Amino acid sequence: MPSVGLTARNLVAYWLLGLCNNFAYVIMLSAAKDILKRQEGTIIPFPNATAVEKCEEDITSRNCAQISTGAVLLADILPTLIIKLIAPFFMHRIPFGVRHLVVVVFQASSFIIVALSAGIGMSLSGVIFASIAAGLGEITYLAMTAHFPKDVISTWSSGTGGAGIVGALAYAGLTEPYLFNLTPRTTLLIMLVVPMIFAVAFWFVLVVPASVHQVVIANPRTWLVPTNDYSSSSNICASCSCFCRRRNQSHSDLDSADDDNEPLLANSGDDGGLVRHDYRSRIRRHDSETPTFTDQLQLIFPLLKYMIPLSIVYIGEYFINQGLVELIFFDCAHGMYLARESQYRWYQVVYQLGVFISRSSVNLIQISVRLLPLLAVLQLLNALLFFVDALNFFIPHIAIIFGVILFEGLLGGAAYVNTFHSIHRTVEDRHKEFSLGVASVADSLGVVIAGFAAIPVHNYICLQPFPYN
Repeated sequence: MPSVGLTARNLVAYWLLGLCNNFAYVIMLSAAKDILKRQEGTIIPFPNATAVEKCEEDITSRNCAQISTGAVLLADILPTLIIKLIAPFFMHRIPFGVRHLVVVVFQASSFIIVALSAGIGMSLSGVIFASIAAGLGEITYLAMTAHFPKDVISTWSSGTGGAGIVGALAYAGLTEPYLFNLTPRTTLLIMLVVPMIFAVAFWFVLVVPASVHQVVIANPRTWLVPTNDYSSSSNICASCSCFCRRRNQSHSDLDSADDDNEPLLANSGDDGGLVRHDYRSRIRRHDSETPTFTDQLQLIFPLLKYMIPLSIVYIGEYFINQGLVELIFFDCAHGMYLARESQYRWYQVVYQLGVFISRSSVNLIQISVRLLPLLAVLQLLNALLFFVDALNFFIPHIAIIFGVILFEGLLGGAAYVNTFHSIHRTVEDRHKEFSLGVASVADSLGVVIAGFAAIPVHNYICLQPFPYN
């Protein structure tokens, strides 16, 4: 039987990994309007700025920004998409621990660059750093779930949803004039605590299973994962420090949960190392030979039934979030006395609340793969509703917008978690790591399409006459 304490420890670790991985991505989208303010020349530079934000008693124009927040979205997602497109074909040779170090460094750098930036170019470069970290992180930690029981998928998904609500709420609350009223610069520097938590979650909380390649700093031969991952893993573990052996040994119970009741590990007798005694579970997870590029391409086609609906959901979702809601705002009486900038930030909070709820619900409610296209259709209808309202301002109160945005977030989160839960449950163990990694391309591709679509649509709407004139 698996150790309850060990299982709980890994679930906590994976929740924290999901939370931290998506945190910078969420913060950059929440700060999108603050980043783009610098182009308008109406406020002092971003690092030192606390603009006077007040609600508007009467709205007489669209008052559009020169650049759509879709530009920040593209900077926040294009590097992620590029990484996801190319990484599954070679990333398996890079140890998970090395990848995690790169993710943490890039994420911390993104907060520092944007916080200290004095111009839009430097700010967007910081956003790109956040995107690289998020993309590499997602493909890394999703692939690593192949070495754990399926429960970590729901835990990871819940953590990524938590990143949305915690990140958006933290940024909105810390910068809200009615609350903490901190500058964006100070707020972003406070966020540096997240990469610290990220490092602790992976290196000190997560118990790495024996099937995961371990790096020995003093042994350069371990710096790359051998093509025959299994055959080398036991030798590496046998030569590791006692700390490495202890972590692997403590996870052996969890590994055995998926096998027969035979022991997986036994003492070698010479050096106290651990030698694999039962090969069957790892043979099921890894072929003795690395699949060829052609083999990998053939594995993609069965995944399209998951990837296409997920991509469409994300097109509608981010077309709304970064292309339309910045153009929907209310006066004091109908906007809960929030300034226009605050309305945008709280839109992000409500959206992320919906995402968090649905991404955390897969153990209670599971959606059949046959119903995933329905989620896509509903999300496109949401996008149409927001587009018409951005043109005509027919929705009378911000509370209604909050309700629709919550529904939008619920659809997006449900599509994400049910897609990866279904893949983890149905794909063969030996193909699981690759399949989970490559399927993560779908959501990023949808976001990129939404980002490119958001910019011309933003410009089109801004050229239309204001409906109340």
